[in-house]
Amino acid sequence: MYFFTIFPFLMKNRPQDSISLESMKIPTALKTPSSQWERQLKEQKDARQRLVLLDHLIGHYQFTNARRAQALLEEMERLISELELPDFSIHYFSYKGFVENQLYQYQDAESSFQKAAELIEERGDVSEQISVCIQLAGVYINLNNMDGASALLEKASKLLKVFPDDPLQARIICREGYIHLHYSNFSKAIESFLEADKQLQSLPLPLEYMDYYFLTLIYSGLGKVYEHNNEWKKSVRSYRRAADMCENLGMRTRLSWHYLNVGSGYMALNDNENAEAYFKKALEERDDSSTLARASAYANLGYISLLQRQFEPALGLFNRAERIYQKVKADDYYNFSNLERWRAMVYLETGESDKAMNHFVAAYNFARKIDDFKQISGILKEIASYHAEIGDFKSAYEYQILYDQNAEKYANELNLRKVMELEVKYDAEKKKKEAELLQLQATRLQLKALRAQMNPHFLYNALNGIQNYITSNEVKNASKYLAKFANLMRKSLEYSELEIISLEEEIEFLEDYLTINAKLRFEDQLFFEIKVDDEIEEDILGVPTMIIQPYVENAIEHGLRSRKKGKITVSFTPLDDDNLLCVVEDNGIGREEAAKMQPKTTENGPNFRSMGTAITEKRLEILHQIKGGQYYVNTIDLKNTRTGKALGTRVEIKIPIVDIQLPSNNIGHR
Repeated sequence: MYFFTIFPFLMKNRPQDSISLESMKIPTALKTPSSQWERQLKEQKDARQRLVLLDHLIGHYQFTNARRAQALLEEMERLISELELPDFSIHYFSYKGFVENQLYQYQDAESSFQKAAELIEERGDVSEQISVCIQLAGVYINLNNMDGASALLEKASKLLKVFPDDPLQARIICREGYIHLHYSNFSKAIESFLEADKQLQSLPLPLEYMDYYFLTLIYSGLGKVYEHNNEWKKSVRSYRRAADMCENLGMRTRLSWHYLNVGSGYMALNDNENAEAYFKKALEERDDSSTLARASAYANLGYISLLQRQFEPALGLFNRAERIYQKVKADDYYNFSNLERWRAMVYLETGESDKAMNHFVAAYNFARKIDDFKQISGILKEIASYHAEIGDFKSAYEYQILYDQNAEKYANELNLRKVMELEVKYDAEKKKKEAELLQLQATRLQLKALRAQMNPHFLYNALNGIQNYITSNEVKNASKYLAKFANLMRKSLEYSELEIISLEEEIEFLEDYLTINAKLRFEDQLFFEIKVDDEIEEDILGVPTMIIQPYVENAIEHGLRSRKKGKITVSFTPLDDDNLLCVVEDNGIGREEAAKMQPKTTENGPNFRSMGTAITEKRLEILHQIKGGQYYVNTIDLKNTRTGKALGTRVEIKIPIVDIQLPSNNIGHR
């Protein structure tokens, strides 16, 4: 009798004792059927009220009945257009993207979430912006676009630092876990999944459907990590948690895959009774549209029938699986190879050796198409064992040699994969260390810049101006500007301890600095204006500490000091999502004339820069490098186009937007 030496199975993925609804802290309210809303929708004639009901229903059905949600989305789209209510469009495209992702329509989901993101940029709130980034990142992970997913999660994390929200933070960490999983960084993956689980489980009740949806993703991810480590009991436990949670909440759209993963875990534990039960549940689940999940369930049930020596049912199940694979994924050579291999095992057991060898050859050829050396070596091992059993030792020896060669290739492949995994981990750690080092350099430069910040001439002239008010008995002005000067000095010292301040604080510092210069140094012969674009929320937008003051000081010292009436304009406008453009413009004597007035002992030339601006530009370079971008500071000579006379200088500075941490409080909807 021939004995099986290999235990392959087509689909792997997800535990043990059933998990009760109470143990998962799932509120009964979430299990309430939506029949009441359906009844109201059926009776409601008013278009606006129907739209509100559709919004409620689709928000519920996106988790529990994707096909019904898809049907209702069609009416929602029509009503939004007829009633001209674009605010509902954000919900429409967000729901549509989520449903399409659930139905494995990943390209359509990408398009829908991108439209939602565009609308949110125009009229949505920050929590909606973060949510759509997280959802679109999930689609990109399904499309194997890990760079796109990482970029979106980084953007979402930046926004969260300004507007903290614990559930959204947990969802980001969960998505990051799947990216680590993709790169086989299993230690980081399990760390992310456990942290995300901890954060979601610590939230006050009631949780939202989306929170439970992410818990199912977390448990599925943990199941995959444990599976990779051959910790099958833990793997089954995690997969079961995902499946039981979906059952209890009626989230059935991906339930076939959850059942399949549980069944595969039980197969690895040689618990074929439970494995069979879950594969049958995967076939019975009609809300999951995945035909591939059903194909794998048929194939694995066929393998269990093979183990139970039910050969005819096994062949029938293999045939059903093959028909589905050929219809939906004709190039799935791994699964075709497995099916042929298992057929060969059936025919070996029934004594039909010629048929068995034909199917082994077919299995071998499929495996060769994808260079699956593990599968190839397994097939060759079985053929060698068969020949040894029937006494054909010459053939057995030849196949054993082929087995050894391919097993060695598989071992080399495993070693190469481990090396690549280590390289991925090394690169990630290296980038992290480089970023930390660059951040440290930026901080050191910041301190140097701040120490060089206050020009001694400015300090002397400011104090001299205050003294003049005192000696002239202008007590009110003396008191006013002494307070401003003291406040400026205090802020300078305070900010030297900070790496980031809000743009609002930066502007206030500039206003005080320019006011003191105008009143105490230039005796009302210096005029200034600070403009901020309406789109900029300067109170929540962070910039590097005192990054503009050196350029303003440069304009005063080298452009305006010799003019009777000088003007400085400082403007801030958005450049892109990660940067601002600051323009410092003066009507001074220009760089060429300023260079002529410098002492001969300096090597300034027409491109003279103060120490403060030189250090600041190095600081900007490092800060942009940390964020993966390019910095620039453009200095433009303003001249009369007709006469060539200098009209001043314009300096354009690209400033990186830096996250600032606000007090934690959950905002918006989740």
